[in-house]
Amino acid sequence: MAYTRGNLAVKERTAERSYQSPRYRETTKVVTRRTSLPVREKLLYIMTVIFCVAVMAGLLWQNANLYNIKRQLYNLNSEIQTMTLEVKELTVQKERLEESIPSEAAKLGYVKPDMDMFQIEVPATSDAGGTSEDMTTARK
Repeated sequence: MAYTRGNLAVKERTAERSYQSPRYRETTKVVTRRTSLPVREKLLYIMTVIFCVAVMAGLLWQNANLYNIKRQLYNLNSEIQTMTLEVKELTVQKERLEESIPSEAAKLGYVKPDMDMFQIEVPATSDAGGTSEDMTTARK
């Protein structure tokens, strides 16, 4: 027998105490109420987001312009290369034509002028009252 609070007549109830299941269990639920943000803080967050989006849009626009300029530069370089090839081909063709001019002129009956030949240049008339008929006769 156990000595309980100065009384030996009390029966021991240790077995009952250990196997005793509680009939109800006290639970406490913590309820947290979320308070809304103040208007100034909301505006601050919104303005921060808008600022970040504006900066990103500016960077994107700048990159798009740079890409466009680079693309135009590439196109111009390719056009320059094609033009230089065309110019080379045309100079070769010009040289061929210049070489064939004397033979074509001989076929058509033209004669190469001698160095002894002289040319007469008729000056233009200086009188302001002259008609177009006078000009044509002076040139002939």
